[in-house]
Amino acid sequence: MDALSTDVVVAGGGPAGMVCGYLLARAGVDVIVLEKHKDFLRDFRGDTVHPSTLEAIWELGLLDEFLKLPHQEVKHLRLEMAGRQYTVGDFTHLPTRCKFVALMPQWDLLNFLAGKAQAFSNFRLLMQTKAVDLISESGVATGVEAESSGGELAIRARLVIGADGRRSTIRERAGFEKQEFGVPIDVVWMRLRRFESDPTEPVARVGAGRFFVMLYRGDYWQCALVVPKGAFEQLKRDGIARFRERLASIAGFAGDRVSAIDSFDDVSLLTVMVDRLKRWARPGVVCIGDAAHAMSPVGGVGINLAVQDAIAAANILYEPLGRGRPTLADLNKVQDRREFPTRVTQAAQVLIQNNILAPTLQRTEGELKPPFFLRLLEAMPFLRRLPARAVGIGVRPEHPNIELLQAARNN
Repeated sequence: MDALSTDVVVAGGGPAGMVCGYLLARAGVDVIVLEKHKDFLRDFRGDTVHPSTLEAIWELGLLDEFLKLPHQEVKHLRLEMAGRQYTVGDFTHLPTRCKFVALMPQWDLLNFLAGKAQAFSNFRLLMQTKAVDLISESGVATGVEAESSGGELAIRARLVIGADGRRSTIRERAGFEKQEFGVPIDVVWMRLRRFESDPTEPVARVGAGRFFVMLYRGDYWQCALVVPKGAFEQLKRDGIARFRERLASIAGFAGDRVSAIDSFDDVSLLTVMVDRLKRWARPGVVCIGDAAHAMSPVGGVGINLAVQDAIAAANILYEPLGRGRPTLADLNKVQDRREFPTRVTQAAQVLIQNNILAPTLQRTEGELKPPFFLRLLEAMPFLRRLPARAVGIGVRPEHPNIELLQAARNN
């Protein structure tokens, strides 16, 4: 087994892992990030970069270059119900430099971060390398065992950061206990063709037994059909023709394009889960992002929460890493900082799932009437800033410690 050593090994090259790895490397910490795939090209991943994340990118001096990457800007959130369109969120009044959500393929975001991080000699990104176990000594995690395309690796580190997603190997091997919250929905993803005459901002449509979201992706729409938990197997038994009929009934102007879906091989199921670790750390290891708390797709805020975790972890752990191995008290500060926003966000997601989405999907006939909150937003447009702030900025947004990072670079 080959052996490597570093200050920090980050399991997972998603948004949380790449942001945390970049920030620590920029601060002078030796970092290895492990990504199990050969590249970042995977479809139907979260592609929203929220205003608070864009603010952090600006604070790092990278925004102008970042926004040169292909993206679409979403300034309003709209929902169609009973043949009428409602504006439910207005980002144009946010107290941020970018008053919009950027829709960008996640692989572009990750490739951008990887390129910036690899400019530092103390940063290493190992593709096709997956952490499979923790190395522990006297109850303290001292690294990871990993499998790569070239064989097995043992990576020794002062700190292991688990950022390997909702099915995290690190949190399993560390023995972390999670609390699960019942979820009444799943999401079926697919692509539909886009025409030049189509709108460019997201389209959400609600009808009896139907909830459908369309996200503009340049030459196609990335579409999400929300279904009751476990209903996908029944959809497949009903056949692709019936599935296309179901889509056409809610897809609006794109209803005549569903014929391009030839089989269920053209769709992808996201099994929705919402959970949270009771403790995020033990000696030598801490989890962030989906590894610490799997988020619902409601609001599309999962990436934003993961990035905020990464910024907080880098801010908190840089100095302890400079002194040696961070103590458990140091690691617990990450949870102390990020658990409250996670709890609030998940509570809101569960509330929406249970009280809006589930009842809508259970209703099979009749026309839905716009609920009170939609009528209120229509009557008082200034209230649309509140949902926009909740989605675009969230609870307790984090900011990179620029003075610390600059001092480290100067030294």
